[in-house]
Amino acid sequence: MSAGMYNLIDEAWIPVTWSKTASGPDGSELPDRVGFRRLLLDSHLIEGLAVPEAPAHAAVLRVLYALTLRVTRLDEAGPGDWGERRLDVWDEGRLPKRAITEYLDGLHDRFHLFDPGNGRPWMQDLRLREQCDPANTAGVDKLVVTRPSGNNHNWFGRLGMGAPHQPVSAADAALNLLVWHYWGPSGRCSSRKVDGAADAHSSAGPLRTALSYHPEGDTLFETLLAGLVRPETTVKRTEDLCPWEQPALPDPGVAPRPHPGPCSRLTARSQHALLLVPDESGNGGRVRDAFITWAYRGERLTRDDDYLVWQTSQQGNRYPRPADSRRALWRDVDALLLKEPPGASQPQQPKVFLEAHEVGEGLRVRALGFDQDGQAKDNQFVDAATPPVLDLAERGNPATAPAVAKARQLGEMYGRRLDRAVKRAWGAYSREPKAKGKTRADAWAAEAAVRYWPGAEAEFWHRFGLLDRTGAREDVGFDAGAARKAFLRLAEEAYDAVTHTVTSTQRGAEAVFEARIELYGRPRKARP
Repeated sequence: MSAGMYNLIDEAWIPVTWSKTASGPDGSELPDRVGFRRLLLDSHLIEGLAVPEAPAHAAVLRVLYALTLRVTRLDEAGPGDWGERRLDVWDEGRLPKRAITEYLDGLHDRFHLFDPGNGRPWMQDLRLREQCDPANTAGVDKLVVTRPSGNNHNWFGRLGMGAPHQPVSAADAALNLLVWHYWGPSGRCSSRKVDGAADAHSSAGPLRTALSYHPEGDTLFETLLAGLVRPETTVKRTEDLCPWEQPALPDPGVAPRPHPGPCSRLTARSQHALLLVPDESGNGGRVRDAFITWAYRGERLTRDDDYLVWQTSQQGNRYPRPADSRRALWRDVDALLLKEPPGASQPQQPKVFLEAHEVGEGLRVRALGFDQDGQAKDNQFVDAATPPVLDLAERGNPATAPAVAKARQLGEMYGRRLDRAVKRAWGAYSREPKAKGKTRADAWAAEAAVRYWPGAEAEFWHRFGLLDRTGAREDVGFDAGAARKAFLRLAEEAYDAVTHTVTSTQRGAEAVFEARIELYGRPRKARP
């Protein structure tokens, strides 16, 4: 097989998990990976994506949302009511076979991973061959985000910087291509010369540092339909184009115009331009190198995404809630379920959750992100899921919304109080200057957090499971007093476990006793 024959419509490159009831023809084994065609046709038989890297998972979902919008004709608000039309597809139980075939066959040449001879490899820019220095490419190790390169941690991969730069499979190269389009770093990149001017600086990808939230059903079909967002009434599919649908490659010297609809917002917001270099010495199914550089010049488009929690800084700037590998997903639940969740940062519910609950009960939430800084440092993937929660979304079940928010607030409050208490205890015990004692105080705080937060998460979901979904109970099954006592008990247990090592001395016992008041939120007494 030549490199140009690798087409993402039919090649097996997206990892999936099949439903337990699914089976191949004549009982044959089902493949671990599929292409776009089989994935869409069999989405009702697939449990979900099995992409191991969280940012790649989120990127693939966005591409699949766009394809789902196209084949269901839900890419425009009309004709008729959009919500009713989506329910009609839901009731069919699968995506429309004929529409899938017509769409993919009509754009087959735009889904080749390598140049098919028309200069349009999928999600790439063939002009980089001439506009970038071929002797100064990015290299395959930089393309693959799990390999050590630059500021990436060594645990992302086994190859050292001095090891041979081994080619990567075309399937994995395609997934990493998408990671770069959505999560790519800012800063230095390969120099690109356009209209006589060279530049070697790129902006951060549209999802850089962010945590992406997605409704999740029992099958991929349910997940994709629940993840669609109603288009504005002004959207026209002939103008709202994905990169592979555009008649020509965009001018890199001009900033793109604002995206006119959901498909372009989902797929055409990259700040990076890439070109994969196939390994021609093999069978065309591997990549040996890559060009990675900036996509366009001009004013950057306003960051916008329907799958993020948007917050407001003290300076009034809008920014997405960052991925934090230390923060459990339950602490974000009220921001996902409530239209106006509480908080000084004025969090805004992801737009996708405004109507996700309307297509089915039992929808979960999956959070996917990349704990990283805004430039080039990558720390850790974030991948977490809730139990079924979207039946308690405020628009569908408003009575339970305050209870969800209160349970989260109580858990957070006692976590903060515990942090202050152990730091105060160490300070009073050690009597060291603040700067000198900070390291040990932080160590106590970290140990207390490890002890408290897992138990607080279990307690939250326990309380969540007790909530009444039927509307039969006025208090919706939430006992605020009992919840308060439960979180306080967890904080007390963590505090005692961390501080017991110093209570054998009078000074230590006094310090621990005095600081314990922080757990109860009582005013501090000034020292004489």
